Amino acid sequence: MRRTRPRPRARIRRRLACAVALALGAAFLSPGVQSAAAADPYQVLVFSKTAGFRHDSIPAGITALEQLGAANDFTVTATEDATAFTPANLADYEAVVFLSTTGDVLNDTQQSALKGYVDGGGGFVGVHAAADTEYDWPEYEDLVGAWFQSHPAIQEARLTTDDHVHPATAHLDDTWTRTDEWYNYRSNPRDSVHVLQSLDESSYSGGEMGGDHPITWCHEQQEGRSFYTGLGHTIESFADPDFRQLLLGGVQYAAGAVEADCSSGDPGSDPGGDGAEAEAYTSSSGVQSAAHGSASGGATLGYIDDGDWAGYSSLDTAGATAFTATVSSAGAGGTIEVRSGSATGPLIGSVDVAPTGGWETFTEVTTTLTAAGTGPLFLRFTGGAGALFDVDRFTLTRAPTTEDEGSSNVHLFYYPWYGTPEGPAGDWRHWQQGGHTPPDSVGADLYPKLGPYDSGDIAGAVDQHMEWVKRSGAGVIVYSWWGQGGYEDGLAGDVMDAAARHGIEVAWHIEPYGGRTAASVVDDIAYLEGKFGDHPAFYRDAANGDRNAYYIFESLKIQDWSALDAVKDTAIVLAQTTDTSKVDHFGGIYTYDGIAGATAPGWKNAGDYAKANGLVWAPSVAPGYIDDRAVPGNTTPTLGREDGASYDLEWNNALDPAIGGDPTWVSVTSFNEWHEGSSIEPASSTPPPGHGYETFEGAYGKTGEAAETAYLDRTAYWADRFEQQLRQRR
Repeated sequence: MRRTRPRPRARIRRRLACAVALALGAAFLSPGVQSAAAADPYQVLVFSKTAGFRHDSIPAGITALEQLGAANDFTVTATEDATAFTPANLADYEAVVFLSTTGDVLNDTQQSALKGYVDGGGGFVGVHAAADTEYDWPEYEDLVGAWFQSHPAIQEARLTTDDHVHPATAHLDDTWTRTDEWYNYRSNPRDSVHVLQSLDESSYSGGEMGGDHPITWCHEQQEGRSFYTGLGHTIESFADPDFRQLLLGGVQYAAGAVEADCSSGDPGSDPGGDGAEAEAYTSSSGVQSAAHGSASGGATLGYIDDGDWAGYSSLDTAGATAFTATVSSAGAGGTIEVRSGSATGPLIGSVDVAPTGGWETFTEVTTTLTAAGTGPLFLRFTGGAGALFDVDRFTLTRAPTTEDEGSSNVHLFYYPWYGTPEGPAGDWRHWQQGGHTPPDSVGADLYPKLGPYDSGDIAGAVDQHMEWVKRSGAGVIVYSWWGQGGYEDGLAGDVMDAAARHGIEVAWHIEPYGGRTAASVVDDIAYLEGKFGDHPAFYRDAANGDRNAYYIFESLKIQDWSALDAVKDTAIVLAQTTDTSKVDHFGGIYTYDGIAGATAPGWKNAGDYAKANGLVWAPSVAPGYIDDRAVPGNTTPTLGREDGASYDLEWNNALDPAIGGDPTWVSVTSFNEWHEGSSIEPASSTPPPGHGYETFEGAYGKTGEAAETAYLDRTAYWADRFEQQLRQRR
């Protein structure tokens, strides 16, 4: 029987503790000197089996790892033999590297061996196509962090360094421009991993992660450690000293040869959040991260001299009313200047930092911000000669005005046309579309979490809808209205009452009812204003003269809209088109089409035209479009949700000025148009079996009941991003 060599984890960590102690001492003696003791020699298994695309960079990757090992006291064993994955054999290695593996490369027994190895204290390193591997093994997604979705052509792009402390990225500047093949992932792993690097999607073409694009990360995996980088497609990567250092730091972390903070979550702050570790800056001058065992996260922003600064691109100063920081100083002390937009931007507050008696002696300083911020946070430091102070974690306090208010600039198309035999409608209404027999069989490819409901069930379905709209971060619903005296007109007052109870406002979607003309629309506007104009939920846009809003579906069916001139001072009437030759007499433009948002045809031109002519521009975004059950035999195009990627793509197109043309509002197709499969209203995770319903399973990495509200929560994320963009634009 083969005897298993005991894992040398404890021995490595004891030697490492001595190295860290030496390094800390050296850090306080001289900022420019690094000191470390080598860990005990160890072994690394490099696995490069492929069952799909095979990268020609694999041999270069193996050679680079062998050379790194020879220089850093680890030995590399390279194999493509999956039988190496047994508990006994894996026990000989401190880390396993998946080097651009692809497809299904392990059987069930081998998968179990790898999972047990890492969970029990081993290390995993994934390089590039390691994310394009083992799609039929759910636990693998957790291990690697995220699965591959797509990639554009190889091109130059700019990366930002999220963590300046981790050994894989400590050597990098705030930004790094290089050429590689840039992966998009099926879900954003930020909430479950520790992001080390992100891609700047504005620096290249083909990014589909909605502007928040992690590309290198690490995380704790029970007792073990996992590191992944999406870099490394090209042969040239493995000759790049910066990439080799990144790879080395990842291997050393995974093997337990160096310590690093890889606790889940952003090392600084969540997008739009209110606090950060000061050392998690995204731009800087002069400062460095300084290791401090007693500091939050084990480090501070240190080596601060007069005139140095640090910037935090994900922290918006808009709405901030106070600044609080934990600091220490065995130096001269000085002042923290809180600035907006840049290191020389408007000064919105400052606070003095007095010496605390030692670098490990922390205290808290706080100040009221006396001016309004309009851009990202920057901290600038002033004082006397030499080291001034260190900054640990800091927070911004915001005025408590936005938490209970949705964005009045995000509008959800809302459909009140459903009915049931038990409800006010007295019969099935719309659910039976396509020849279906409710309640189990409805004319939709998704099945509502509420089941087929009645739009007149105000205390039940409608009140729940408004609660969900609130959760989505949208502040306005656009009510589908089919003319005076119609079914939807009769429900409007009650729906508006429910909206008002939840702080939601109501705009109007005037549909192509029989006999609709430009003149009848003008009469409709007067009718709705007269009937509901004093209702607290009646939407008026304060930024555009307190006018109310009317979206006109299929506006191109009417050629002459000159009658709208009579209401232009009191109403914003939007044409559904991007053809700017067809918007005379209108006050705005929207698109509605749930498929077009994926390519945004004509959006930039429409947005530029609207801005130049004082019009509202409200492009429409959708999570997908499929109407096969509502329209049997349908041959029109559809758009799959791709686990949320389609929604993110459309939102990203809308908010990218080069594509979306600076929207005034963003309209969402839709809250609950079930027949078109475009709804963000929660869909049941357990629909009636046997009907082929889709679900939201997998959207943004969520499963089961948690996936039901995935699109509401993602809308809230994008609504917040849009509001930040609008504040910066003003």
